[in-house]
Amino acid sequence: MNKILIVEDEEAIRISIQKLLKSNRYETSGARSIQDALDKFKLSDFSLIISALRLPEAPGTDLIQLAGGVPVLIMTSYASLKSAVETMRLGAVDYLPKPFDHNELLARVKRILSSPKVPRDGQTPSPHSRGMIGTSPAMKHVFNILHKVAKTDATVLIHGETGTGKELAAIAIHNESRRAKHPLICVNCAAIPENLIEAELFGHEKGAFTGATDARKGLVAAADGGTLFLDEVGELPLEAQARLLRVLQEKEVRPIGSVKSRKVDIRLVAATHRNLKKLCEKNLFREDLFYRINVVNLDLPPLRSRGNDILEIADVLLKKQYKKLNKRHLELAPDAIRAITTYDWPGNIRELENSLERAAILCDDNERITHDLLGIDLSLVDLDKKAKEGVNERAAASRSSNIRHINSDPPEGLSLEDYFTQFVLENQEAMSETELAQKLGISRKCLWERRQKLGIPRRKVH
Repeated sequence: MNKILIVEDEEAIRISIQKLLKSNRYETSGARSIQDALDKFKLSDFSLIISALRLPEAPGTDLIQLAGGVPVLIMTSYASLKSAVETMRLGAVDYLPKPFDHNELLARVKRILSSPKVPRDGQTPSPHSRGMIGTSPAMKHVFNILHKVAKTDATVLIHGETGTGKELAAIAIHNESRRAKHPLICVNCAAIPENLIEAELFGHEKGAFTGATDARKGLVAAADGGTLFLDEVGELPLEAQARLLRVLQEKEVRPIGSVKSRKVDIRLVAATHRNLKKLCEKNLFREDLFYRINVVNLDLPPLRSRGNDILEIADVLLKKQYKKLNKRHLELAPDAIRAITTYDWPGNIRELENSLERAAILCDDNERITHDLLGIDLSLVDLDKKAKEGVNERAAASRSSNIRHINSDPPEGLSLEDYFTQFVLENQEAMSETELAQKLGISRKCLWERRQKLGIPRRKVH
């Protein structure tokens, strides 16, 4: 059974999280501060540590070094892109803004505990040195493989959904290899017409076919001494696959219309979003070529499984946009942060970049980027997540205006949503909407959206 330590000075929240995790078969312990945790427990005994950012005496991020490799999830009411990115750069495995609901927390915990672990005795190279961004366990695993395979001449097959950064991974492999000073030739096999792909890749002699007015050596020969990256290799026609197989087996290429071959020294990196094994079964991809290129397989995780890597990526993309548009520094509002960390991003990093470009264009100079500018329909996202996760809606019926005063030991079954509801109901007579939002660490718009979602009535103004 996985053991999880909760470090939170607000007893109501700490106990509520412990009860939630225990009901989902996790073993939990609690502490009110870092020193309290060190006095009571051996941190290396835990599979995961969930800690508030702001704690008495020392911030929760201090646990990252003290935990000695145990993943640390940081949660905070003081949600901002800057603090989120800084937390992730310090080595937190994930970042969760308060308030959050049960399913959001459970999904993060499940993802963290099921992610591949990076060996503690090895140093993982900085992702920024490759132009790739991420500190999540999934990406640390990718960087670890990249670092090892780059030092060899092994053929690599990169698999990942559209927009996950397969070309960036290929560039990283090339830049860390002994071939870095030689050419990197990138070819999108899906972008070249089928009747031209062989001539483009392998070259041709003058007069080899209609339109071949001059001889051309081809992209394979252009990569001699360096790396050839074939993106969407699954789109290659079978004839071109046979020629590519010869290049890999014989280390030579013969242009179309020529009787002579020339030796080539290339390192092949291929990428696809398709299942090549299934294409082989349908005779759409050569099985012998598949085994030849599938020496080292590198799976790039989709953005939705990379935790708050997305915040660091968003920070970099926003800087790119405000420089491009000659705007002042742009920031994400708390509701936008929640939107991008909730949405599934089927188009991955490419879709995120398009969304942020749109938001940057529409955002006024004196405003932060809000959820509505991103063009993400969160109501649909929530419904989809509930359908997938089988969320029990029992809590909705139990919420009413006669909730009792919250105490330091919440009653059995009290959820974080109930805690949020009670806080708003008990304090809205004494606080303005702005003050409530500030106290909860969210925007007024986000507060309004949560009122609508949870059915919390506004106080009557007399």
